[in-house]
Amino acid sequence: MNASKEPRDDDAEKDAAPKAASKSRSEAREAEKEGAKKGRLARWRFSKKKDMPGGLWLKCEACSNLIYRKELEDAGRVCPKCQFHFTLPARERIESLVDEGSFTEYFQDVEALDRLEFTDSVPYAEKIERTVKRTGQKEALVCGKATIEGRAVVLAILDFNFMGGSMGEVVGEKISLACDLARRDGLPVVIFTSSGGARMHEGALSLMQMAKTCAALARLHDSGNMSVCVMTHPTTGGVTASFASVCDVILAEPGALIGFAGPRVIAATLKQELPKGFQRSEFLIAKGMLDAIVPRVDLRDRLARLLDYDLGTHVVRRPAQRSASKPRVDAATEAALEDDETPTQAPNRLREGISEN
Repeated sequence: MNASKEPRDDDAEKDAAPKAASKSRSEAREAEKEGAKKGRLARWRFSKKKDMPGGLWLKCEACSNLIYRKELEDAGRVCPKCQFHFTLPARERIESLVDEGSFTEYFQDVEALDRLEFTDSVPYAEKIERTVKRTGQKEALVCGKATIEGRAVVLAILDFNFMGGSMGEVVGEKISLACDLARRDGLPVVIFTSSGGARMHEGALSLMQMAKTCAALARLHDSGNMSVCVMTHPTTGGVTASFASVCDVILAEPGALIGFAGPRVIAATLKQELPKGFQRSEFLIAKGMLDAIVPRVDLRDRLARLLDYDLGTHVVRRPAQRSASKPRVDAATEAALEDDETPTQAPNRLREGISEN
Protein backbone atom coordinates (compact mmCIF):
# COMPACT_ATOMS: atom_id res chain seq x y z
CA MET A 1 0.00 0.00 0.00
CA ASN A 2 2.78 2.44 0.95
CA ALA A 3 4.57 1.81 -2.29
CA SER A 4 1.46 2.68 -4.34
CA LYS A 5 1.23 6.17 -2.70
CA GLU A 6 4.76 7.21 -3.77
CA PRO A 7 4.79 9.26 -7.07
CA ARG A 8 6.39 7.60 -9.98
CA ASP A 9 9.40 9.15 -11.77
CA ASP A 10 7.47 9.92 -14.96
CA ASP A 11 4.75 11.74 -12.95
CA ALA A 12 7.40 13.93 -11.23
CA GLU A 13 8.89 14.86 -14.58
CA LYS A 14 5.47 15.85 -15.90
CA ASP A 15 4.86 18.12 -12.88
CA ALA A 16 8.34 19.76 -13.16
CA ALA A 17 8.08 20.55 -16.89
CA PRO A 18 5.35 23.28 -16.63
CA LYS A 19 7.19 24.90 -13.70
CA ALA A 20 10.45 25.06 -15.65
CA ALA A 21 8.72 26.51 -18.70
CA SER A 22 6.98 29.12 -16.55
CA LYS A 23 10.29 30.05 -14.92
CA SER A 24 12.00 30.36 -18.33
CA ARG A 25 9.23 32.64 -19.59
CA SER A 26 9.50 34.76 -16.46
CA GLU A 27 13.28 35.08 -16.84
CA ALA A 28 12.88 36.00 -20.52
CA ARG A 29 10.39 38.74 -19.63
CA GLU A 30 12.74 40.10 -16.98
CA ALA A 31 15.66 40.08 -19.42
CA GLU A 32 13.52 41.84 -22.03
CA LYS A 33 12.53 44.54 -19.52
CA GLU A 34 16.17 45.01 -18.48
CA GLY A 35 17.26 45.29 -22.11
CA ALA A 36 14.57 47.83 -22.87
CA LYS A 37 15.63 49.85 -19.83
CA LYS A 38 19.28 49.82 -20.90
CA GLY A 39 18.26 50.76 -24.43
CA ARG A 40 16.31 53.78 -23.17
CA LEU A 41 19.27 54.86 -21.03
CA ALA A 42 21.67 54.45 -23.94
CA ARG A 43 19.40 56.45 -26.23
CA TRP A 44 19.06 59.15 -23.58
CA ARG A 45 22.84 59.39 -23.12
CA PHE A 46 23.41 59.47 -26.89
CA SER A 47 20.86 62.20 -27.43
CA LYS A 48 22.46 64.31 -24.70
CA LYS A 49 25.87 63.98 -26.38
CA LYS A 50 24.44 65.05 -29.72
CA ASP A 51 23.07 68.22 -28.13
CA MET A 52 26.53 69.19 -26.80
CA PRO A 53 28.62 71.34 -29.18
CA GLY A 54 31.92 69.79 -30.30
CA GLY A 55 35.42 71.27 -30.21
CA LEU A 56 35.02 73.04 -26.88
CA TRP A 57 38.49 71.97 -25.76
CA LEU A 58 41.80 72.00 -27.61
CA LYS A 59 45.09 70.33 -26.75
CA CYS A 60 48.26 72.44 -26.86
CA GLU A 61 50.89 71.02 -29.24
CA ALA A 62 53.72 72.12 -26.97
CA CYS A 63 52.65 71.37 -23.38
CA SER A 64 49.63 69.05 -24.00
CA ASN A 65 47.52 71.25 -21.77
CA LEU A 66 43.75 71.18 -22.41
CA ILE A 67 42.48 74.67 -23.19
CA TYR A 68 38.92 75.91 -23.35
CA ARG A 69 38.42 77.19 -26.92
CA LYS A 70 36.83 80.48 -25.87
CA GLU A 71 39.73 81.17 -23.50
CA LEU A 72 42.22 80.43 -26.29
CA GLU A 73 40.46 82.74 -28.75
CA ASP A 74 40.32 85.54 -26.19
CA ALA A 75 44.10 85.16 -25.75
CA GLY A 76 44.74 85.54 -29.50
CA ARG A 77 45.20 81.78 -29.93
CA VAL A 78 48.19 81.73 -27.59
CA CYS A 79 48.42 78.97 -24.97
CA PRO A 80 47.92 80.58 -21.53
CA LYS A 81 50.23 78.01 -19.89
CA CYS A 82 53.30 77.78 -22.18
CA GLN A 83 52.70 80.72 -24.60
CA PHE A 84 52.71 78.44 -27.65
CA HIS A 85 51.36 80.35 -30.68
CA PHE A 86 48.63 78.40 -32.50
CA THR A 87 48.16 78.90 -36.24
CA LEU A 88 45.97 81.93 -36.84
CA PRO A 89 43.53 82.03 -39.81
CA ALA A 90 44.08 84.89 -42.27
CA ARG A 91 40.87 86.76 -41.47
CA GLU A 92 41.55 86.64 -37.73
CA ARG A 93 45.10 87.83 -38.38
CA ILE A 94 43.81 90.83 -40.32
CA GLU A 95 41.23 91.64 -37.64
CA SER A 96 43.83 91.59 -34.85
CA LEU A 97 46.56 93.42 -36.77
CA VAL A 98 45.22 96.31 -38.88
CA ASP A 99 43.26 99.42 -37.97
CA GLU A 100 39.52 98.75 -37.83
CA GLY A 101 37.84 99.07 -41.22
CA SER A 102 41.08 99.88 -43.06
CA PHE A 103 41.59 96.61 -44.96
CA THR A 104 40.66 96.53 -48.65
CA GLU A 105 41.16 93.18 -50.34
CA TYR A 106 42.69 92.97 -53.82
CA PHE A 107 42.74 90.17 -56.41
CA GLN A 108 40.33 88.01 -54.40
CA ASP A 109 38.76 86.48 -57.52
CA VAL A 110 41.94 84.88 -58.89
CA GLU A 111 41.25 81.13 -59.00
CA ALA A 112 43.41 78.03 -59.39
CA LEU A 113 43.37 76.00 -62.60
CA ASP A 114 43.83 72.23 -62.80
CA ARG A 115 46.24 72.41 -65.75
CA LEU A 116 47.69 68.93 -65.10
CA GLU A 117 44.30 67.29 -64.39
CA PHE A 118 45.91 65.91 -61.25
CA THR A 119 44.11 63.12 -59.39
CA ASP A 120 45.04 61.26 -56.23
CA SER A 121 42.23 60.04 -53.95
CA VAL A 122 40.15 63.01 -55.19
CA PRO A 123 40.62 65.07 -58.39
CA TYR A 124 42.44 68.34 -57.71
CA ALA A 125 39.61 70.43 -59.20
CA GLU A 126 37.11 68.78 -56.85
CA LYS A 127 39.43 69.26 -53.87
CA ILE A 128 39.73 72.97 -54.66
CA GLU A 129 35.96 73.28 -54.95
CA ARG A 130 35.42 71.63 -51.57
CA THR A 131 38.05 73.81 -49.90
CA VAL A 132 36.52 76.99 -51.34
CA LYS A 133 33.12 76.02 -49.90
CA ARG A 134 34.61 75.16 -46.51
CA THR A 135 36.81 78.26 -46.10
CA GLY A 136 34.77 80.86 -47.98
CA GLN A 137 37.82 82.09 -49.94
CA LYS A 138 39.14 81.16 -53.36
CA GLU A 139 42.83 80.67 -52.57
CA ALA A 140 45.34 80.26 -49.77
CA LEU A 141 46.64 83.85 -49.97
CA VAL A 142 44.67 86.90 -48.86
CA CYS A 143 46.19 90.22 -49.93
CA GLY A 144 45.19 93.87 -49.91
CA LYS A 145 45.93 97.32 -48.56
CA ALA A 146 45.46 98.43 -44.96
CA THR A 147 46.87 100.67 -42.24
CA ILE A 148 48.69 99.58 -39.09
CA GLU A 149 48.47 102.32 -36.46
CA GLY A 150 47.96 104.78 -39.29
CA ARG A 151 50.83 103.51 -41.49
CA ALA A 152 49.73 102.40 -44.97
CA VAL A 153 50.91 98.96 -46.04
CA VAL A 154 50.28 96.16 -48.55
CA LEU A 155 49.45 92.91 -46.73
CA ALA A 156 49.80 89.33 -48.02
CA ILE A 157 48.74 86.56 -45.62
CA LEU A 158 48.87 82.81 -46.20
CA ASP A 159 46.00 80.87 -44.63
CA PHE A 160 46.94 77.37 -43.45
CA ASN A 161 43.27 76.37 -43.46
CA PHE A 162 43.28 76.45 -47.27
CA MET A 163 45.13 73.28 -48.31
CA GLY A 164 47.83 73.85 -45.73
CA GLY A 165 48.67 77.31 -47.10
CA SER A 166 50.42 75.60 -50.03
CA MET A 167 51.85 77.71 -52.84
CA GLY A 168 50.52 77.15 -56.33
CA GLU A 169 50.21 79.39 -59.39
CA VAL A 170 47.66 81.69 -57.77
CA VAL A 171 49.66 82.23 -54.57
CA GLY A 172 52.76 83.05 -56.62
CA GLU A 173 50.77 85.39 -58.85
CA LYS A 174 49.17 87.21 -55.91
CA ILE A 175 52.53 87.70 -54.17
CA SER A 176 53.86 89.22 -57.39
CA LEU A 177 50.76 91.39 -57.77
CA ALA A 178 51.07 92.58 -54.17
CA CYS A 179 54.69 93.61 -54.83
CA ASP A 180 53.68 95.46 -58.00
CA LEU A 181 50.87 97.20 -56.12
CA ALA A 182 53.38 98.30 -53.47
CA ARG A 183 55.80 99.57 -56.14
CA ARG A 184 53.10 101.58 -57.82
CA ASP A 185 51.86 103.20 -54.62
CA GLY A 186 55.26 103.48 -52.91
CA LEU A 187 54.24 101.28 -49.96
CA PRO A 188 56.01 98.59 -47.93
CA VAL A 189 54.88 94.96 -48.12
CA VAL A 190 54.24 92.80 -45.05
CA ILE A 191 53.90 89.05 -45.68
CA PHE A 192 52.69 86.48 -43.13
CA THR A 193 53.58 82.86 -43.93
CA SER A 194 51.98 79.68 -42.65
CA SER A 195 52.48 76.95 -45.20
CA GLY A 196 53.40 73.38 -45.94
CA GLY A 197 55.32 74.48 -49.04
CA ALA A 198 54.75 74.16 -52.79
CA ARG A 199 51.44 72.59 -53.87
CA MET A 200 52.19 69.10 -55.18
CA HIS A 201 48.96 69.02 -57.20
CA GLU A 202 50.43 71.59 -59.61
CA GLY A 203 53.80 69.89 -60.06
CA ALA A 204 56.62 71.94 -61.59
CA LEU A 205 54.24 74.89 -62.08
CA SER A 206 54.16 75.39 -58.32
CA LEU A 207 57.97 75.20 -58.10
CA MET A 208 58.23 77.95 -60.71
CA GLN A 209 56.54 80.31 -58.25
CA MET A 210 59.67 80.22 -56.07
CA ALA A 211 61.69 82.10 -58.69
CA LYS A 212 58.76 84.30 -59.65
CA THR A 213 58.09 85.57 -56.11
CA CYS A 214 61.81 86.16 -55.42
CA ALA A 215 62.07 88.21 -58.62
CA ALA A 216 59.02 90.30 -57.63
CA LEU A 217 60.55 91.06 -54.23
CA ALA A 218 63.88 91.95 -55.87
CA ARG A 219 62.12 94.52 -58.07
CA LEU A 220 60.35 95.89 -55.00
CA HIS A 221 63.67 96.25 -53.21
CA ASP A 222 65.30 97.96 -56.20
CA SER A 223 62.46 100.52 -56.24
CA GLY A 224 63.32 101.48 -52.64
CA ASN A 225 60.35 99.86 -50.91
CA MET A 226 60.73 97.71 -47.82
CA SER A 227 59.48 94.13 -47.45
CA VAL A 228 58.86 92.37 -44.14
CA CYS A 229 58.10 88.68 -43.68
CA VAL A 230 56.62 87.29 -40.46
CA MET A 231 57.09 83.53 -40.32
CA THR A 232 54.41 81.80 -38.24
CA HIS A 233 53.88 78.18 -37.28
CA PRO A 234 54.46 76.26 -39.52
CA THR A 235 56.49 77.69 -42.42
CA THR A 236 58.12 74.94 -44.47
CA GLY A 237 59.03 73.71 -47.94
CA GLY A 238 59.14 75.91 -51.00
CA VAL A 239 57.71 78.92 -49.16
CA THR A 240 60.64 78.94 -46.73
CA ALA A 241 63.06 78.40 -49.62
CA SER A 242 61.71 81.34 -51.62
CA PHE A 243 59.96 84.62 -50.78
CA ALA A 244 59.77 84.05 -47.01
CA SER A 245 63.57 84.11 -46.71
CA VAL A 246 64.47 86.97 -49.06
CA CYS A 247 62.56 89.90 -47.54
CA ASP A 248 64.44 92.88 -46.12
CA VAL A 249 63.34 92.10 -42.55
CA ILE A 250 62.47 88.59 -41.36
CA LEU A 251 60.52 88.16 -38.13
CA ALA A 252 59.02 85.07 -36.54
CA GLU A 253 56.55 84.20 -33.82
CA PRO A 254 57.81 82.25 -30.78
CA GLY A 255 58.06 78.50 -31.18
CA ALA A 256 57.28 78.54 -34.92
CA LEU A 257 58.41 75.52 -36.93
CA ILE A 258 60.51 76.89 -39.81
CA GLY A 259 62.43 74.80 -42.29
CA PHE A 260 62.46 73.05 -45.65
CA ALA A 261 62.08 69.33 -44.96
CA GLY A 262 60.50 68.18 -41.72
CA PRO A 263 62.69 67.26 -38.72
CA ARG A 264 61.70 63.59 -38.84
CA VAL A 265 62.72 63.33 -42.51
CA ILE A 266 66.06 64.99 -41.76
CA ALA A 267 66.70 62.75 -38.75
CA ALA A 268 65.90 59.64 -40.78
CA THR A 269 68.18 60.77 -43.62
CA LEU A 270 71.11 61.72 -41.40
CA LYS A 271 70.51 58.78 -39.06
CA GLN A 272 71.36 60.87 -36.03
CA GLU A 273 69.54 62.71 -33.27
CA LEU A 274 68.78 66.36 -34.02
CA PRO A 275 69.59 69.19 -31.57
CA LYS A 276 66.92 70.20 -29.09
CA GLY A 277 64.55 72.78 -30.53
CA PHE A 278 65.76 72.09 -34.08
CA GLN A 279 63.94 74.20 -36.74
CA ARG A 280 62.13 76.27 -34.13
CA SER A 281 62.36 80.06 -34.32
CA GLU A 282 64.53 80.23 -31.18
CA PHE A 283 67.02 77.82 -32.77
CA LEU A 284 67.06 79.72 -36.07
CA ILE A 285 67.61 83.18 -34.62
CA ALA A 286 70.76 81.85 -32.94
CA LYS A 287 71.95 80.75 -36.41
CA GLY A 288 71.30 84.19 -37.93
CA MET A 289 68.33 83.27 -40.12
CA LEU A 290 65.90 85.62 -38.34
CA ASP A 291 66.12 89.26 -37.37
CA ALA A 292 63.81 89.04 -34.36
CA ILE A 293 61.25 86.89 -32.58
CA VAL A 294 58.13 88.89 -31.78
CA PRO A 295 55.25 87.61 -29.62
CA ARG A 296 51.86 87.97 -31.26
CA VAL A 297 50.69 90.52 -28.72
CA ASP A 298 53.59 92.84 -29.69
CA LEU A 299 53.45 92.38 -33.46
CA ARG A 300 51.23 95.36 -34.23
CA ASP A 301 53.48 97.79 -32.36
CA ARG A 302 56.71 96.31 -33.74
CA LEU A 303 55.49 96.44 -37.34
CA ALA A 304 54.39 100.06 -36.89
CA ARG A 305 57.90 100.95 -35.73
CA LEU A 306 59.45 99.16 -38.72
CA LEU A 307 57.08 100.97 -41.09
CA ASP A 308 58.22 104.27 -39.56
CA TYR A 309 61.75 103.44 -40.63
CA ASP A 310 60.54 102.75 -44.17
CA LEU A 311 58.65 106.06 -44.26
CA GLY A 312 61.75 107.92 -43.12
CA THR A 313 60.46 108.89 -39.68
CA HIS A 314 63.61 107.51 -38.05
CA VAL A 315 66.09 107.31 -40.93
CA VAL A 316 66.79 109.24 -44.12
CA ARG A 317 66.29 107.27 -47.34
CA ARG A 318 68.79 107.34 -50.15
CA PRO A 319 67.17 109.53 -52.85
CA ALA A 320 68.84 107.61 -55.67
CA GLN A 321 66.61 104.61 -54.92
CA ARG A 322 63.51 106.53 -55.92
CA SER A 323 64.76 108.41 -58.94
CA ALA A 324 62.10 110.05 -61.11
CA SER A 325 63.93 108.86 -64.23
CA LYS A 326 62.83 105.29 -63.67
CA PRO A 327 59.15 104.61 -62.86
CA ARG A 328 58.36 102.14 -60.09
CA VAL A 329 56.12 100.10 -62.40
CA ASP A 330 55.82 99.93 -66.17
CA ALA A 331 52.83 101.25 -68.13
CA ALA A 332 51.16 97.83 -68.52
CA THR A 333 51.36 97.12 -64.80
CA GLU A 334 50.01 100.59 -64.00
CA ALA A 335 47.07 100.10 -66.37
CA ALA A 336 46.22 96.66 -64.97
CA LEU A 337 46.30 97.89 -61.37
CA GLU A 338 44.32 101.05 -62.13
CA ASP A 339 41.63 99.34 -64.20
CA ASP A 340 41.10 96.61 -61.57
CA GLU A 341 40.59 94.15 -64.41
CA THR A 342 39.24 90.65 -64.08
CA PRO A 343 41.76 88.19 -62.62
CA THR A 344 42.06 86.31 -65.90
CA GLN A 345 43.16 89.47 -67.72
CA ALA A 346 45.24 91.40 -65.18
CA PRO A 347 47.93 88.73 -64.53
CA ASN A 348 48.56 88.31 -68.27
CA ARG A 349 49.05 92.05 -68.80
CA LEU A 350 51.23 92.25 -65.72
CA ARG A 351 53.41 89.41 -66.93
CA GLU A 352 53.84 91.13 -70.31
CA GLY A 353 54.80 94.40 -68.66
CA ILE A 354 57.21 92.74 -66.26
CA SER A 355 58.94 90.81 -69.04
CA GLU A 356 59.52 94.08 -70.91
CA ASN A 357 60.91 95.80 -67.81
